[in-house]
Amino acid sequence: MSAMEPVPNSEEIDFQKYWLILQRRWLPTVGVCGVVVIIASLLAFSSKPTYKAEGSLLIKTNRTSSLTGLGEAIGRLEALTTESNPSETQAKIVASVPVIQETIAELNLRDEKGKRITIEELTNSLKISSLKGTEILQVSYTDKDPKLAARVVNKVMQAYIKNNIEANRQEAVSARKFIQKQLPTTEVSVKEAESGLRKFKENNQIITLQEEATAAVEAIAKLDDQISQAQAQLEDVTAKSEKLQAQAKIDSQQTVINSSLTQASGIQQVLTQLQEAQSQLAVERTRLKPEHPIIVNLQEKVAALNSVLQQRMKQVTGSNQQISLGNLQNGSLREKLLEDYAGMEAQRVGFVKQIATLSNQRTLYKERANILPRLEQTQRELERKLKAAQTTYETLLTRLQEVQVAENQNIGNARVISPALVPDKSTGSGKILIIGAGAVLGVLFGAIAAFALDTIDPSLKTVKQAKELFKYTLLGVIPLTGKNQKKSFKRSKVDQPIPRVIGRDIPHFPVGDAYQMLQANLKFLSSDREPRVIVVTSSVSGEGRSEVAANLAMAMTQVGHRVLLVDADMRHPVQHHIWNLTNAVGLSHVIVNPDTLDLALQEVMPNLHVIPAGVVPPNPVALLDSKCMAALVSSFAEEYDFVIFDTAPLGGVADAAVLGNLVDGILWVVRPGVVDFPSANAARDFLKQSGHNVLGMVINGVNVKGEPDSYFYYTKEAVESSRSVSQNSVVVRRN
Repeated sequence: MSAMEPVPNSEEIDFQKYWLILQRRWLPTVGVCGVVVIIASLLAFSSKPTYKAEGSLLIKTNRTSSLTGLGEAIGRLEALTTESNPSETQAKIVASVPVIQETIAELNLRDEKGKRITIEELTNSLKISSLKGTEILQVSYTDKDPKLAARVVNKVMQAYIKNNIEANRQEAVSARKFIQKQLPTTEVSVKEAESGLRKFKENNQIITLQEEATAAVEAIAKLDDQISQAQAQLEDVTAKSEKLQAQAKIDSQQTVINSSLTQASGIQQVLTQLQEAQSQLAVERTRLKPEHPIIVNLQEKVAALNSVLQQRMKQVTGSNQQISLGNLQNGSLREKLLEDYAGMEAQRVGFVKQIATLSNQRTLYKERANILPRLEQTQRELERKLKAAQTTYETLLTRLQEVQVAENQNIGNARVISPALVPDKSTGSGKILIIGAGAVLGVLFGAIAAFALDTIDPSLKTVKQAKELFKYTLLGVIPLTGKNQKKSFKRSKVDQPIPRVIGRDIPHFPVGDAYQMLQANLKFLSSDREPRVIVVTSSVSGEGRSEVAANLAMAMTQVGHRVLLVDADMRHPVQHHIWNLTNAVGLSHVIVNPDTLDLALQEVMPNLHVIPAGVVPPNPVALLDSKCMAALVSSFAEEYDFVIFDTAPLGGVADAAVLGNLVDGILWVVRPGVVDFPSANAARDFLKQSGHNVLGMVINGVNVKGEPDSYFYYTKEAVESSRSVSQNSVVVRRN
């Protein structure tokens, strides 16, 4: 498919389109396929017989160490995953560079030129494979010399076993050196871990953390009980003290002062006299009036005694604070209450101190208990470090003993179970396989060549592509019924084909029917006004516009219309060759001198007149774009039912564009395989921008076999049969 071909919207693979490409490019496809098959056949028949020697190896884990219990990991073959096979890994080792190098050196292998063969050359003929479900490796080597093939296989297996033993031994040596290097460091780590654990216990006064934690919990519980009992006793003493204080009316703040005043002798004398005077005053007031001299004297005496008592109390206390006389009164009951109150206060203070002491002890125990988990965690970390260091040290000591034993072992992981024997039969050259592969590659390369040629070919190839590109109404499809033309002629050193006419050069069926369909579709383009004056043109030369114009005129004549066919291609005129006319007088003469019209107009058959192009003028566009030409077009339209102008292609000249403005419309001719995408795009854009009326398009020279869709009402077999009755002529290319 061409790179410029529109991409289909469907995502499905269009196999029919690819098959059509192969049909179009069958010749290069067959050529490439044939060349590849020939080359493969030459290779197959020129190859010489070869011999294949085979040997077998049993791959197994070295279990000798299990007899002693030491070094069991060394030489063990284990798969990395459950699906992998250790034998596959060993197969790669058998074909490794050291083994191949040793084989080449020991056997002194050389090529035909006497040069030592390379590793790649040996490995190309050496094959290592593992039998599925077993631990057996098959080693095979193909060579023209059967003895050499057997020697190579046996040497490869011996070299592999030797290298395997050496590898196991080197593994043990490397392990021993590593362990000996790590032992001093590991021993130091053990000592450091032991020292760290000891210092931690000494600094934190740790003997056994678990027992200490249990004892701390028990001590805290016991202190809680003691504190609770002391608080209960304190509350009881406090209640009793408050009751005694209320009964004796004791001011707790004045208790000490009152006690010292009561015990002072001078105060007690004055207090006694004051009490006697107050008693006498009370008795006299019951008998005498307040203003009686006795009452007055007694009042003065009481006041004087009060004054003396206050002065003495001031001397004792050293302050001016007034003290109630009731607190200074003596009595055995009050003294008893004061004594009890003092005892209760002493008990209360004792309980307070006891509770404070117990609380302090409980706080200390709790603080210790709170840090115990952290100390325990730290101790466990230190113990783990110590245990890890001890385990590593012990493991290294054990492994050192194991690798020392393994280092002295001389057993590998493989043994030869079947040495290679000298083959007595050749393996054959595989001629059929080579030829078959060549055939497959030939078909593949042939298809690639076909698609590549089709991709770089920029031409339109099918009717479908033309419809998608131009999007004009498809008025007719003219099938390709034969490759021969009527005759050829030379003009300007360019070969040009002479178009054929239906009924005379080609049969009516199916091409004549196709042109009848074309003229019928033109008739039914518009219900208002049938196009009567038509310009027939194309994008480039060689698309058959002159053939379409001539046969369309013939088809219109056959249904009874009077038709005028004008050859307006004054650059490369063809119509006079089609109809076997002289070109001495033609359109170029009529435009300049309308009186020559009768000489130029020639009747080639009933109701069909042809005006040839005439002498080629220096500037055809000037003649076509003249008022005289416009007048001629109008007069032709009045005289004939249909007027058809055969013009030059749009590519590079403006003849068709100028004439298209004077007619009813343009009939666009497209020939697949001739017009390319760039030229077609340019012509389409020009017609769109210029605003010309394009009636529709005719697809000319369509290969029915190369079309994915059917655009015909007749079968492809009918087209093939019509080719056999076509007249023979020479095919030439028209520019």
